[in-house]
Amino acid sequence: MDVVNLPPTTGHRVEVQFEKPWVDQRTISDVLHETSLKNPHKTAVVFSSLGWRLSWQEFDREVDRVAKALMANGIGHGDHFGIWATNVPAWLLLQFATARVGAVLVTINPSYRTSELAFVIEQADLKGLALIDHFKTTHYYDCLRDAIPNLAHAEPGKLDCPQFPRLKLVISLRGETLPGSFAWDEFLRSGDRVSDEELAKIADSLSCHDPINIQFTSGTTGQPKGATLSHRNILLNGYYAGEGQALTSEDSICIPVPLYHCFGCVLGTLCAIVHGATMVFPAESFNAGATLQAIEAERCTAVYGVPTMFIAMLEHADYPQRNLKSLRTGIMAGSPCPIELMRRVTSEMGASQMTIGYGQTEASPLITQTRVDDSIELRVGTVGRVIPGVEAKIVDPETGRELPPHQSGELCSRGHNTMLGYYKLPEKTAAAIDADGWLHTGDLALKEPNGYFRITGRLKDLVIRGGENIFPREIEELLYHHPAIKDIQVIGVPDRKFGEEVMAWVCLREGCSATPEELKAFCKERLAYFKVPHYWKFVDSFPTTVTGKIQKYKMREISIQELGLQDVAKIETA
Repeated sequence: MDVVNLPPTTGHRVEVQFEKPWVDQRTISDVLHETSLKNPHKTAVVFSSLGWRLSWQEFDREVDRVAKALMANGIGHGDHFGIWATNVPAWLLLQFATARVGAVLVTINPSYRTSELAFVIEQADLKGLALIDHFKTTHYYDCLRDAIPNLAHAEPGKLDCPQFPRLKLVISLRGETLPGSFAWDEFLRSGDRVSDEELAKIADSLSCHDPINIQFTSGTTGQPKGATLSHRNILLNGYYAGEGQALTSEDSICIPVPLYHCFGCVLGTLCAIVHGATMVFPAESFNAGATLQAIEAERCTAVYGVPTMFIAMLEHADYPQRNLKSLRTGIMAGSPCPIELMRRVTSEMGASQMTIGYGQTEASPLITQTRVDDSIELRVGTVGRVIPGVEAKIVDPETGRELPPHQSGELCSRGHNTMLGYYKLPEKTAAAIDADGWLHTGDLALKEPNGYFRITGRLKDLVIRGGENIFPREIEELLYHHPAIKDIQVIGVPDRKFGEEVMAWVCLREGCSATPEELKAFCKERLAYFKVPHYWKFVDSFPTTVTGKIQKYKMREISIQELGLQDVAKIETA
C-alpha cells in the first residue's frame, strides 16, 4: 500500500492511505468484467423512476449484448459513436459497450439544438448516433430530421449523407422508431450474429492508452472543442475520486448529475465500477424531489451534485420529511461552492464526509479533491490538494514563472489525468498543453503552504452557470446575426442559485429597436436553454481601455451595482 503523508493542517496531521491502483494499465472493459466477477450478485445499477435494476453479473452480460450489436452494425475499434440522450439505461449500457469494442464514445449535451448537434456530428466524425425521442421541450427526432433531411429515405444502418459522410448508423432509443434508424430492440437482436469469441477477441486487443471518450467543452474560439480521453485517463480519475470518498462495494452513489458530463460518466459510473459501488439514477434529469426520494429508498451513502442541486434539495418541500441518515459522503463540484452551503450539507444534510472536487474536462476531470478525513475548515474553504499521480503549480500568466504560496496565478496541472488532446485541433491542443506536458487550466488559484488550493478567478472568458460551461463568444456570434444588433458583449454576473447567470450588453443599430423578450426568443430557437442570456442591458458603448480593449470586468462591476447583486457577489466560495 502506498502511503501519502499530507502536510500539517489546522490543528492536526492528516494521513491518507491510497492503495496502488489496481485499474492502472487496464481497459474499461477489463475493469467492469473484474468487478462483475468480484460482486456478481450485488446491485450494480438502479434507475429509480423506471424500476430498472441489475446486478453486476447481469449488467456485464447486458453490456456484452449491446457490444455485439455494435459489432454487428460495423461499429468497432476506433470508430466514433455519439449518444444524445438524458440519463436513461441505454446511455449507461452504450457507455460500457462502446468501451468493450474500442469505439470512442462521444457525449452530446441533451440541451443542444439542431445547429449544435450538426456541429458535433461533423467535428467528431460520428459513425453512429443513438438518441431518445424527446424530453421536456426538446424534440430530438425533429432536430435530427432538420440536420439530416434525407434520413427518412435511408436504409437503417446504411445512411448516406453528403454533409456527414461518416455517419451510417442511427438508433432510436425509445418512442416511435425514427425513419432511417433502428429501434433499440431491433438493434439488440442484430447482435445475435456475433459470437462470444469475436467479442472477446476485440476486447483483448485494446490498450489502456487508446482514446475512448470525446467530451465537448467550451473553448477559446466560441465553438466547443472535443477533449479526447483514454481508458487510463478516466479510470484512474474514477479510482482516485472514489478513494477520496473512501468508497467500497458497500456504498451506493446517488447520481443526479448528467451522464453526458464528466461528473456523471467518470466520477459517477467509472468510480462506481472501479470500487464496486451501486449506481443510483433518480431521474432522467435533475429533480430535487426524486433525488431525495432515491437517497432514502436506496439508502445511498454518497450523493453528487453541483452547488445549485444541493441548494434545491435543501429547499425542497419534501426535505424535512426525508430520512437521509444513510448519507456519508459524495462530491460537490462543477462550479464554486459557497462555504455556508458546504457547512449545511456536512451538518444538516448529514453528509459529514462530503468532498469538494476541482478540475475540468481536459483533466479527466479531477485535478484536486478534499478528502473525507480533512478538517472541516479545509473541506469548506479549499478545493483540496492534487489527486495522487498529478502535479499542480501556480504560474504568473504573463511570464510563466512559478509563484510561491499565497500568490494568485494560473493553475497548471500535469499527470495521468491530462487529456490526449482536442480532436482534430492540434493548434488548440498545443495552446492548452505546453511542451513540458503542463495543462494550462485558465483558472486563477493560489496554493496554501499545506498544499491545498483555493480558486480565485478565471483567466478564460467563461461563464459557469449551474455547472454548465458557457463561452460568451458563441452567444455573441449568434446575436451578431440579429438585424437590430450593432455590437454585443456577453458576461457572467453572480447568482445565488446558479453561481452565475448570463448577461448581454447590447448596442443597437441606429433606427432599430429590440426588446429583451424578442432577443431571448431569437436565442432560444438556436441555443441550449442555459446559454440564453437572463439579463439584458441596452447601451450606446462599452467601457474600454485607452487602446480600445473592452473591459468586461468593469461591465461586471457596473452590472452588479445596477442589478443589486452586491450581497450575492460577496458570497464566499472555495
